[in-house]
Amino acid sequence: MSARPTALVTGASRGVGAAVAHALAPTHDLLLGGRDVDALAKVCAGLPHARPWPVELTAVTEADVAGIDRLDVLVHSAGVVTLGRIAETPAEVWRRTMEINVVAVAELTRLLLPALRAAGGHVVAVNSGAGQRANPNWGSYAASKFALRAFADALRLEEPGLRVTTVYPGRIDTDMQRGVRAQENGTYEPEKYLAPESVARAVAAAVTASPDAHVTEITVRPTAGPAS
Repeated sequence: MSARPTALVTGASRGVGAAVAHALAPTHDLLLGGRDVDALAKVCAGLPHARPWPVELTAVTEADVAGIDRLDVLVHSAGVVTLGRIAETPAEVWRRTMEINVVAVAELTRLLLPALRAAGGHVVAVNSGAGQRANPNWGSYAASKFALRAFADALRLEEPGLRVTTVYPGRIDTDMQRGVRAQENGTYEPEKYLAPESVARAVAAAVTASPDAHVTEITVRPTAGPAS
């Protein structure tokens, strides 16, 4: 059995999740979660201590986590965003956003709590500036991220043997951001956004903090461009 700690990263097939995988690879064995099996395989191919963990997060079960007896780090990086005015956002958008951004996070964490407790582990929730401030047209997404913030805060208090960190990044240069800018009818300007690796370094800093340090929140903003 490897003496290295183990980290499970969701949304690991691309973007921030893949960047987190690379950031933790020097120090951790990795389980990389996502739906795109081919994309996960490509990420794993460059990381000798990584293996894919293909799963539909909205339907995760005890069978999916069977065999994970100890888990040092759980990074929640998967998420979705659909913009729109509240008056024009149907219930199905709210349900899908909450299901993926909140309910799936809560359920996966619940199922992995025995493994996390066994390791005295660390849960990291990659949130958003929208989890700190709600803007027009961001109602359903901001509500889900405020809920994710509350989940992490409650988990931190209920599980004192774990470390729980919420990371609040600004806009990131990812495929998701391209979709956001398309919904906003705006120009995509990657030079004004955070690199996924910058957010990943913040995650790694919290995870590798000394045992006496509990990094509860990190806010990361791009040096140019919008904050959220």
